[in-house]
Amino acid sequence: MSKTMLNISGMHCGSCVGKVEKALLAVPGVQAASVNLATEQAQVEGSAAVAALVAALQGAGYKATALEPEADKQAAQQDKTAQKQAEQAVLLRDLWLAAALTLPVFILEMGAHLIPAFHHWLMATLGQSLNWQLQAVLTTLVLLGPGRRFMQTGIPLLLKGQPEMNSLVALGTLSAWGFSLVATFMPQLLPSGTAQVYFEAAAVIVTLILLGRYLEARAKGQTGAAIQQLLSLQPSTATLLIDGNQHKVALAQIKPGDLLLVRAGERIALDAKVEQGESYIDESMLSGEPLAKAKQRGDAVYAGTVNKQGVLQVRVSKAAGDTVLAQIIALVQQAQSDKLPVQALVDKVTAIFVPLVMLLAAGTFAVWWLWGPEPALSLALVNAVAVLIIACPCAMGLATPTSIMVGTGRAAQLGILFRQGSALQTLRDCKVIALDKTGTLTEGKPQLTDTLILQAGLNAQDILALAAALEQQSEHPLAEALVTAAAQQQLTLPQVSDFKVHSGMGVSGTVNGQQLAIGADRFMQQLKLDVTAQAAQVEALAKSGKTVLYLALDNKLAAMLAVADTLKPGSADAIAAMHQLGLKVAMISGDNRHTAEAIAKQLQIDTVVAEVLPQGKVDAVKQLRAEFGAVAFVGDGINDAPALAEADIGLAVGNGTDIAIEAADVVLMRADIMGVVNAIALSKATLRNIRQNLFWAFGYNALLLPVAAGALYPAFGLLLSPMLAAGAMALSSVFVVTNALRLRRLAL
Repeated sequence: MSKTMLNISGMHCGSCVGKVEKALLAVPGVQAASVNLATEQAQVEGSAAVAALVAALQGAGYKATALEPEADKQAAQQDKTAQKQAEQAVLLRDLWLAAALTLPVFILEMGAHLIPAFHHWLMATLGQSLNWQLQAVLTTLVLLGPGRRFMQTGIPLLLKGQPEMNSLVALGTLSAWGFSLVATFMPQLLPSGTAQVYFEAAAVIVTLILLGRYLEARAKGQTGAAIQQLLSLQPSTATLLIDGNQHKVALAQIKPGDLLLVRAGERIALDAKVEQGESYIDESMLSGEPLAKAKQRGDAVYAGTVNKQGVLQVRVSKAAGDTVLAQIIALVQQAQSDKLPVQALVDKVTAIFVPLVMLLAAGTFAVWWLWGPEPALSLALVNAVAVLIIACPCAMGLATPTSIMVGTGRAAQLGILFRQGSALQTLRDCKVIALDKTGTLTEGKPQLTDTLILQAGLNAQDILALAAALEQQSEHPLAEALVTAAAQQQLTLPQVSDFKVHSGMGVSGTVNGQQLAIGADRFMQQLKLDVTAQAAQVEALAKSGKTVLYLALDNKLAAMLAVADTLKPGSADAIAAMHQLGLKVAMISGDNRHTAEAIAKQLQIDTVVAEVLPQGKVDAVKQLRAEFGAVAFVGDGINDAPALAEADIGLAVGNGTDIAIEAADVVLMRADIMGVVNAIALSKATLRNIRQNLFWAFGYNALLLPVAAGALYPAFGLLLSPMLAAGAMALSSVFVVTNALRLRRLAL
């Protein structure tokens, strides 16, 4: 089983999506296939060979190529952009040619209807026969030239019993053109009084649809701006140092362990560690921090960041496809290719839409021909053509994916990475936000505030040295506070042996031949040590927002260490914003209940779950779901992985370099809790945009299809011209894409 990404060309509407998926699923070995009209890509899961997939799509009338490897993403994107620009250039050329040929046809036919004097002049100079013959020649050139694309694609698919949008256009224009040819050259074959020409309708339809396609192509080109911006951050070449000599090479030729030279002003090509030199690096594209960070030997640097000053030699740690920037790009592309649950319904509708429209057109023709007023045949043709042209499923197919594409792209610009586009819908539906405390609501950099001696013969420095010696092997934020305090006092730390981590409890080990244990009160209880005598002191410290650690020496209580963690500056504003959005806010922490409640009181958090182990956080998420509904859990993405996975949607608050991709559905690149609020607001805006697009796409067809069929004629005598139908159809897709592009300017 593997995943294959394919670039597909030739898709024009929502019904194409269903046909491509059906063709892929028919290939032996394919387990699942998902096609995105906006990105023009397909994701295929299974064991089928790429060649078999490409061949199946060619047989269905589409061209496909496998997506380029990670290292060539930038070149692949440039090629795709160049291809899109070339397609736009061809569309623009054909549009101008079609307009130049159509304008005389329109003037000859409609000008005669609108201006009586012009009609009389035409009759006197050209006569009706020559006038119609000129229109026939010009319209034929339009259909065989700029309009040939509709025939080449639409007719073969129609003959295969797989009609799509091009089939509707081809049927409509060829019907109007063919009827007009008969009226021009063989009028005796038609019933008396029905010899009318509709060359201008066929020509104008082609021109207007080409205009719509060109405007749509231009708009769709802007939907991928976020990916292009991310790809532009990674240089295509780097300076490789070999025996002191400099070589300019492509990224694909560089492997981990190679030494690169980075001059001032250059972007760092790959994730690496500084080998030589000192400089300041602008990492704002990752962390959002405007100030450059000082870097020296041993420090990590990341692809896409900018060396502000100085010359660095860096040792490559990750290949081009594995860098943090590459992971970000992969996440955005994955989200943009994803489908929301609502898209499944849209796909089902568009799959049967075109055949239904053809049936409706045939029914319209029959009703008008059999029961319509004279000239019944002409009216039957005009209305049937209007039905065929008005009913384009393009807008339906583009309604959801374009909004996802632009919305997730805008999110990436704001440092919010959605692993799947479907996370947009899940996040919008959440009723309660559950937050981890340490590192999420607080800075995660606690400081030692109090040392209370419980055993005679010890002093504060002795206690701190013992505690720091043990805790320096732990990665817990509270451990870091003790190690930092010891370093600030320049204490000499003894050697530790038999170090052991007790998950959710504390740590233990042997120091100078003595058994040492540090941890929460529950750890002391597990060691059969009584801490009730210190309860009053602990409660007082906890109420002031401090966390108390007990230190036991040779299985006797020796000291208590109080550590305080400061709130992040934006935490209070973020919680207030969540309340304004109508969300319940809960805090889940492994910390002491008094400490957790003190923090919750400061932030006005609704529900507190404290003193829980990692599994307890999972249980807390389940309890919150039962009480309030869908739960979003926000944590650091590593320690909170079980809760992130259990929640309806998990949000990992990263620091721009440590991205917990596997456990979280959404990754916040910047260690700012307001990013959660922004993610929720963006999900609501994107889903609102999708609803607007779907309302327009379905409402447009529901309203105008009956009008095109002639529903207003009995009461008001109104019919919809095929030319107006073509204009409305062309603008429907443009409206959907343009509306989605508004998300690019979303201010949060």
